[in-house]
Amino acid sequence: MRCAPDDRNGVGTAESGLGERDERFLRRAIALARNGVGKTSPNPAVGAVVARGDRVLGEGWHRRAGEPHAEREALAACTADPRGATLYVSLEPCCHHGRTPPCTDAIVAAGIRRVVVASDDPSDKASGRGLAVLRDEGIEVVVAGGELAREARLLNQPFRKHARSGRPHVVLKYAMTLDGAVATRSGDSRWISSERSRELVHRWRAAADAVAVGIGTALADDPLLTARLPDVERQPLRVVFDSEARLPPAGKLARTVAEAPVLVFASRAAPRPALERLEAAGVEVVVVGGPTAEARVANALDELGQRGVQSLLLEGGPRLAAAFLAAGEVDELRVFVAPILVADRDAPRPLAGSGPEAIADALRAQVECVERIDDDVLVHARLREW
Repeated sequence: MRCAPDDRNGVGTAESGLGERDERFLRRAIALARNGVGKTSPNPAVGAVVARGDRVLGEGWHRRAGEPHAEREALAACTADPRGATLYVSLEPCCHHGRTPPCTDAIVAAGIRRVVVASDDPSDKASGRGLAVLRDEGIEVVVAGGELAREARLLNQPFRKHARSGRPHVVLKYAMTLDGAVATRSGDSRWISSERSRELVHRWRAAADAVAVGIGTALADDPLLTARLPDVERQPLRVVFDSEARLPPAGKLARTVAEAPVLVFASRAAPRPALERLEAAGVEVVVVGGPTAEARVANALDELGQRGVQSLLLEGGPRLAAAFLAAGEVDELRVFVAPILVADRDAPRPLAGSGPEAIADALRAQVECVERIDDDVLVHARLREW
């Protein structure tokens, strides 16, 4: 993700492979797609613009799964006949039947002469097939490259990772003090980050398919893990990594399963009575195997991916976060740094794993941006792209 969209005034770049006009309209399609981010799962977020020369005829974006795709929205919004016009779209048009008919059919029927695409669709149902259909119909197809294509791909990292690996895209989020603590030695962490920062986390929860914590965090904080905002359309699946099934049936998570489902990943070491108590409380329990915590993380992500979970917000704690990193399954980090000093060597840190001996062997993230949230500093960083 980016902290703010690129606001260049449509100046063409050699890197994109497009002229000024094409780049301007394609950037507009990407900007429209941002309106759907976090609302369209399991579909990607897509924006589209229909233009003739310098004139925009219609534009639209995919609003949510089951509703018309961006291409059909843009064609329906046209104020003049789109025959012979150019369609700009942030993602390769679909050519398969799902909840809605293929967008390639609508493009052909509308008489579109040229289609300019920002990024590919890596899913098995697409992967270039839509573009091939359009070319077979005599429509000129242009695919962007460079930074513009990357900008479009970054909008749909959960969709892309799930399509390629079968696992959800994982965002690790935590808040820490200036001296790197995530709580005091007693475990108190309320509140390190500001109220505005915490509101932003609720928006991230609303946009995610699932939110996960470890049992240590669940026992210490008794969290709800819901998105508590007035405009929330859906709640994420709440996931607890709990090897011995210690989650209390009387805790907030188990008591609110009617509001949002709860899934516990337990190990084979979990006592049968504990599993049965959770199931009786309405909590779904899945036993995952594996010789190490990293292997169990990978198996749990496979299970979530099979359920259609494309995005996972990992909120704690330190041991679980370290296991995800060791498994190579953290894709992005969102770290709040608050102007607080705990000044205690025994205060817990964000990660409780065994790191490398040398800095040269440490993981290196790519910082996307840094922004100010009240007195907090929020760092967006990425470990890999899909």
